[in-house]
Amino acid sequence: MDQPEYGICRLSVVPVRRDAADSSEMISQLLFGEHYRVLEKSDGFTWYRIQNAFDGYEGWIDAKQHNEISEAYFTQINDSEYKISTDLFARMLYNKQVIHVVLGSVLPILNNPLFQYEEQLAFNGEAKSLHQKWSADLMISLAKKYMNAPYLWGGRSPFGIDCSGFTQVVFRVAGYKLARDSKDQILQGKEISLEDAQPGDLAFFTNKAGKMNHVGLIVKDGEIIHASGKVRIDQLDSQGIFNREINAYTHQLFKLRRIFREKS
Repeated sequence: MDQPEYGICRLSVVPVRRDAADSSEMISQLLFGEHYRVLEKSDGFTWYRIQNAFDGYEGWIDAKQHNEISEAYFTQINDSEYKISTDLFARMLYNKQVIHVVLGSVLPILNNPLFQYEEQLAFNGEAKSLHQKWSADLMISLAKKYMNAPYLWGGRSPFGIDCSGFTQVVFRVAGYKLARDSKDQILQGKEISLEDAQPGDLAFFTNKAGKMNHVGLIVKDGEIIHASGKVRIDQLDSQGIFNREINAYTHQLFKLRRIFREKS
């Protein structure tokens, strides 16, 4: 590519795949309003390898789902205080067509002449300022909106979400930046003990082989909300996650991290 190219998601949810094929593993998703750089194009220009501007995550999207924007618009999005949807699902009118967007969608709603020139959008759902920081209580209330959402590898929406996609989107809506995968999330914030854990802290877990592969959000002392089969609330103790439905431990506790502190 001679000139840098940029895009923005203008569909409800767009799959991001490991390789340039519909049959390839979905490793993440773009939600409406998320913008990205185009890094590479496949032979025939049918697939674009992109980098999400929010978290730097890379993968391939179908060229038919690419919506090109100018470099000036890309920069404008980076520098603007947009809104982010706090409704689980909401209707919006985009270029005179109805689109259903999900929680965590970025809504370019502000006094922005550049945006008004390029596109038309109307939204009357619930939203908040993108960078306004919420308390742990508000964040947990938001997380509970996902209850019973099905687990989906690579998912980031209420129609299907994985464990780290769940924590990432919840933190983003609450005003905090979190990496896409649990292996990177565990490097953020500071490590804490279970005894010092508070609502809003992250807990990380290992599988039977001892590999760290799961993350959840502490709801209160002894409870965690996480995506495992579905988004659910289970018991948490020093051993790990105890699923009352099957009367067994499903994940072994590894470490806890605190991403933010409440204001004093």
